[in-house]
Amino acid sequence: VALVESGGGLVQAGGSLRLSCAASRSIFSINVMGWYRQAPGKQRDLVAEIANWGATTYADSVKGRFTMSRDNANNTVYLQMNSLKSEDTAVYYCYAQIGRLGYWGQGTQVTVSS
Repeated sequence: VALVESGGGLVQAGGSLRLSCAASRSIFSINVMGWYRQAPGKQRDLVAEIANWGATTYADSVKGRFTMSRDNANNTVYLQMNSLKSEDTAVYYCYAQIGRLGYWGQGTQVTVSS
């Protein structure tokens, strides 16, 4: 499956962005889809993930600010990011787990200015 992220950009602290991840095939049966982020010089960390039955998990650092959702009809997952902080600045990657295989998008840059 190919994953294409969009929606990144430059935003002031306290602002909002919505990231989209469009898949090249139906996501209805994809076990888990997630958003990860990687800041310069740091490892790639989980931000949020959603199971195919709809259960979501969030990193503690984004709980209450970020919301992940999926639109099976349009083969797209979203990450609504509110109350953005400078520490949210990173490249955000979409991830899909199908069986034992994992697939990554190319990433989209999010920059939060303080």
